[in-house]
Order: sequence, then structure tokens, then C-alpha cells
Amino acid sequence: MSSTSYIGGAILALLLAGYIAQRYGLPPPAPKIAGVDLGTTYSSIGIYHAVTGETTIIPDDLGKKSVPSVVAFLPNGTVLIGTRAVEQQEKNPRRTIYDAKRFIGRTFEANNADFLADQKRYPFVIKLDDSGRAYFMVLLDTGDKRRRKKHVKSALNQVVISVPAEFGEKQRNFTGKAAELAGMEVRRVISEPTAAALAYGLHKKTGVESVVVVDLGGGTLDVSAMAGNNRLGGQDFNDRVQRHIIKKLEEKFGKTITDKEDLQQIRMDIEKAKIRLTSVPKAMISLKLKAVGEWSYELTREEFEQLNDDLLRAIEKPIEAALADANLKPEDVDEIVLVGGSTQVPAVRKIVGRYFRKSPNFGIDPELAVVTGASVQAGVIGGGWPLQVAAMELPTKKRKRHFFTEEQKKNEQDKEI
Repeated sequence: MSSTSYIGGAILALLLAGYIAQRYGLPPPAPKIAGVDLGTTYSSIGIYHAVTGETTIIPDDLGKKSVPSVVAFLPNGTVLIGTRAVEQQEKNPRRTIYDAKRFIGRTFEANNADFLADQKRYPFVIKLDDSGRAYFMVLLDTGDKRRRKKHVKSALNQVVISVPAEFGEKQRNFTGKAAELAGMEVRRVISEPTAAALAYGLHKKTGVESVVVVDLGGGTLDVSAMAGNNRLGGQDFNDRVQRHIIKKLEEKFGKTITDKEDLQQIRMDIEKAKIRLTSVPKAMISLKLKAVGEWSYELTREEFEQLNDDLLRAIEKPIEAALADANLKPEDVDEIVLVGGSTQVPAVRKIVGRYFRKSPNFGIDPELAVVTGASVQAGVIGGGWPLQVAAMELPTKKRKRHFFTEEQKKNEQDKEI
């Protein structure tokens, strides 16, 4: 018997087993592999269920499906993650780490402008080792440090993990290494836009030939898999507003805000205001700072858009590049998918809709689209029923086009002054 016959027999057996399970209600096989969206701002994990084809996003102990990508260290060495870390962030800014994904797998020269700006931007300490790799220095109290390990009994020690389309081979390898250090076996690393397409079922829709995925998260913008801006995301929107608020405080009180806890409070309140502005036209920022006391500021959606005007306009450049690389015009695109929490900003949706002259697909929560797709891919690799088509991607060595606007360069330089 030929190898082809063996393969054909295996597929037939799997199809038959799937039919019997659906017809007679036999229990489906337990998930073997989890899908992970390791985001700059939020992370999620999900599993694909055979037979039903459903995907479950696993919530944390507080019931949240999108878990903040934040790790904190208390002075005695206790480690907090996710929401628990965020809750104490305002009072413990030097020991609370976030946005770490922006540094993974990258090396910097000591005089790199982006790195120098980031050292000033974050309240925690970032340094470079002898190889130019960034690391975070967290100072703890002296004395006996005891670390408690939380053992989780689970067969799900294999993962499919998603990364930005801009990640090259080195960054993907380091992402995989990080997962392995956490005790996970990485079965595949896929791009976030690819995962999003799987989440929306675009791999099995009829009549859909050309799809554009606009992925705007907390730290990066990706368009499909061939264009993007690795310094454009929700945190960059927040930075613009933060500089504006600090300027207003200086004008009002004649003081420069330098206290780390004050700056952290401003950053967190701006994030809350940005989220509120996705559904209402105005949001109040109420602060109680060490330097100046209590102060409130009403931020309007219009002002938010004005402060970020060049960043919002910059969204179109990667879209144009992605279409040009694919020899497509806006009217040739059958489906537009928005992914990432920052695509919930009304101005972002308006820009994308205006560019393509059609409404994007809003069928799935944009914050959960990537983890849903990664979970589907995990189900495929794990042999889940019903059979599905696995994601195929271009080699990571085929570099995509990066965009960094002149306005952004100037603003980053201004932050250093």
C-alpha cells in the first residue's frame, strides 16, 4: 500500500470519527494546544473545541478575558501580574513593568534615539546589556526573598502564539524562548493579521479573495502582513495627550511634573479617558497629584483627535503600501477587518472606512480577534474536528515596509529635550 493510501485512509478515518461524534453525541477530544495573543497592552489565551468548532477565551481569576500585559514586583519580592499588577501601579511605578513587548528580540546602540526616549518615557529603569539587549532593573528590599510557585495541573502545555507582522525571525525566536521559559512548548508562531483572518472565518468564506487586516493595538500598527508602523499604537496616542496635560499643569501651577507616581497617575487616567471617548464625546480627567494637589480637565473627543492628528493620518500610509505590494486598489478589497483595541477609536474607524469607501467587519470583538484566530490555528494543529485549513504565511525573511512619519521623528526628538 502506498503512503498516499495511508494518508487518505487516515483522513477518511478522522472524517468518519467526526461524523459519528456529531451524530451520536460522543465526547470530543480534549484540547491539546492553546492559542495565545501576547499583546503590548493586553494578552489573552484561548482554546478551540473540536466538533462544535467553538472557541473559548479563558478569563483570569477576576473574569477578564483581556489581561493587562503588566508585571509588578512588591518590595519583598512578591510578583503580581495582570489586573493585580495594574491595581497597585500608581503607587509602585518603578517596580511595575509594561510595554515589554516593544523591546523583545531587539538590540540597541547606547545612543539610539528611540531607546533614549523610552528611558525617559517610562517610570521604571531600562538598561542595555553588553549585547545591546534591553533589560529592566527592579530594586527590592534586602533580606530573604521567598518566591511561591503556583502549580497548575493542565495538559495544555503547548501553544500557538501570535506576534506582530513586523516581527522578524529573531524577534519570533525570542518570543518562543520566552514561552519556553514559562514552561510552554511552542508549536507555531503566527502573525497577528493572519490570526485575525482565521478568527473571522475568512479562510472558508466564498467570494472573498482580497482581505485587508488593519491591526492597531497598544504599540504597533500592522496592515495585512507587509506594511506597518512599529511606533504607532494606543500608547502613542496617550503620550500625545499626556504631554498636553503636563503642559496645562505647568501653565496653571508653574511647576514641572517629575514625580514618578504623579506621572503614572496621569498616564492611567488618560487611558481611562481614551476608552470613555470611544462611546461619549467628553471625558473628565480627575487628578490628585503630589506636586500640585487636585486638578481636573475635560478632554473632548475633538481635542483628542487634534492632538493625534498626524498619527491618525499616518494610518493610511501602511494601507497604501500594502495595497501597492498586492497590486490592489481600494475598490478591489472584498473585506476589511479591524483588529486591536485602538481600532475602537472612532477616528480610526472613520479613516479606514473613508479610505475604502465601505464599512469594516465588526463581527468579533477587536481585542479578542487575534487570540480567537490563534486558538483556531491551535485546534487545526491539534487535530480538532471539523477539519480546517491551516494558516500559510510568507517567510519572515521577506521584510515588510516600515513607516515612521517626520512629525513622529520630531516629536520623539522633542521628548528628549
